[in-house]
Amino acid sequence: MWYSTVNYDYCIGNQQLDNTDMEKDLGIVITSDLKVSQQCSQVYAKANKILGMINRNITYKSREVLLRLYKSL
Repeated sequence: MWYSTVNYDYCIGNQQLDNTDMEKDLGIVITSDLKVSQQCSQVYAKANKILGMINRNITYKSREVLLRLYKSL
């Protein structure tokens, strides 16, 4: 079955609302095509940033300490 997409213009009073392709609500990224790739990329980048901070800032890197940190992440 084929569906076409129709874009509408919305107004509040006499002011037209801006169109957007992506919106973040309650920490979840919602795109106009409803795909999760943008959400996954942002979560992946954030996790890598935190893991990098752990690796740079922890001096005592025993297996037990790192395992607890990774699991808590």
